[in-house]
Amino acid sequence: MLLDVQNLNAGLEDGKQILNDLNIQIGQGETHVLMGPNGAGKSSLGNALMGNPVYQITGGKIFFKGEDITELSADKRAKAGMFMSFQSPLEVPGISLETFIRSAIQQRTGERVKLFHFQKELQRCMELLDMKPEYAKRDLNVGFSGGERKKSEILQLLMLKPDFAILDETDSGLDVDAVRVVAKGIEEYRKLTNGSLLIITHTTKILEGLNVDHTHVLVKGHIVKTGDGQLFHEINEKGFEEFIG
Repeated sequence: MLLDVQNLNAGLEDGKQILNDLNIQIGQGETHVLMGPNGAGKSSLGNALMGNPVYQITGGKIFFKGEDITELSADKRAKAGMFMSFQSPLEVPGISLETFIRSAIQQRTGERVKLFHFQKELQRCMELLDMKPEYAKRDLNVGFSGGERKKSEILQLLMLKPDFAILDETDSGLDVDAVRVVAKGIEEYRKLTNGSLLIITHTTKILEGLNVDHTHVLVKGHIVKTGDGQLFHEINEKGFEEFIG
């Protein structure tokens, strides 16, 4: 089992409890979709798994590759092979997109990145995502549109090739064409790696070309229903009413 979350309880520093006795298991190479009404705790789960210090784990355990990472910092989880794409990626003035990705790869692998090979792969991935070459030299997300920021996140996913990626509403606010490009990037990640995905989303477009193994419904910080890929389509048609007590 790649990721094993056992009876996870987590909340904010002010004591507000968000996740309640949450259990989820994700195997190597699996694609899971997480859905739920607004305020259910979907993004909170992603942040808690990634080790965001804003969220305090008050109970339960998180195992990754068989190791207990419950107390590990976010940077150590990233080095272990975890990745998270954010709803609203931050601007980082003073460091280019290219430099950021190259540094991240070196931090994760502990090895020097060969510049020629790196730039060739970067160019290939940017072309796949319809990103202009000059964006590689621009400061990370500075002046980027919403769609460009999301493409930047998927570019990092393709270059870093993590073992496990959390995509937190990467499709939010994108037009149809941009969603299609992002979906193509995610599909490419699955082709390049045997990595696993936890996709937090509200649309089927981003899942085109992907085989969804499991769909989870989160309500009030607790997973109330788990099914296969068909469950996702049923929720798209009927909504969450039957799951909300």
